[in-house]
Amino acid sequence: MPEKTTHRRQVVLFLAAVAALFIGGCAVAPKTLTVKGDATPMMENTILKTATGATISKRQLVDDLAGVRVVYVGESHTNVSHHAIQLEVIRELHENAPDLSIGMEMFDYTYQPVLDRWTAGELDEAEFLRQTHWYANWRFPFDLYRDILQYAKENRIRVIALNLPFSIPAKIRVGGIASLSEEDAKHLPASIDTTNAEHRNYLEEIYKLHHFRGQDNFEFFYEAQCAWEDAMAAKVAEYLGTGKMVVLAGNGHIIRKFGIPDRAFARTHAPFKTVYLAPVGGEIDLDYGDYIWATPGSPMPRMPMR
Repeated sequence: MPEKTTHRRQVVLFLAAVAALFIGGCAVAPKTLTVKGDATPMMENTILKTATGATISKRQLVDDLAGVRVVYVGESHTNVSHHAIQLEVIRELHENAPDLSIGMEMFDYTYQPVLDRWTAGELDEAEFLRQTHWYANWRFPFDLYRDILQYAKENRIRVIALNLPFSIPAKIRVGGIASLSEEDAKHLPASIDTTNAEHRNYLEEIYKLHHFRGQDNFEFFYEAQCAWEDAMAAKVAEYLGTGKMVVLAGNGHIIRKFGIPDRAFARTHAPFKTVYLAPVGGEIDLDYGDYIWATPGSPMPRMPMR
């Protein structure tokens, strides 16, 4: 009897160990990023140079980016790792580009004087948040962007407000550009390109997947998106000068370059590169950017309403 009991216990322990190993192995299996048409998935923190299909190091990426005038680094707004990567790129490029500036989607251009006072060291954080009306405009937690803005302040790097006043695209989406008052229309760029078929098709697919309350006209929706992209592109062109700029914007504004990048290039002819940050666990196309960086999937637990 004791021998049978001992044998049963050994069997149970063996099966438990196997189960634990199996379950544990599944739990720690790393997530990967799938690139359509590429059989090799990307591991977290790997960088793909899409022109060659080769995996490159961070050092090689920085060396490549050093050769262009404008660098676009995308983001998923609530992904903590994306903002850490953006800061890493800014730090590396600033070492050899003292005339570097940072263009940010997160501020509308009417706040440029406030940004200038911030980087001049004239405002503390609390006053900066008040004067930019951060939580009335951008609304995402300031913690996400604090390190980037603090680095700019400490190193006197000019931060450029790229965006339209946030009410303008919303008004266009429900009534079209023609519905804007004369005062609102003054905020628009001199030219707005609505002729890019690839861009239109991309946004039409997004439009079909979502219900936009009170916004049942795709043409108005598309006018709003193009006004948004061209307005930010115009600010890149206005402030680039002879220096170098790192532009921080949502991935949707840099994907396939037909948002801000190509529109800014049409105005400046300054060479540029795009770095598309993609969390592991998803799937993307190779043409999303010049470089694809597989990142951790670490969104903040609370996402604000926009």
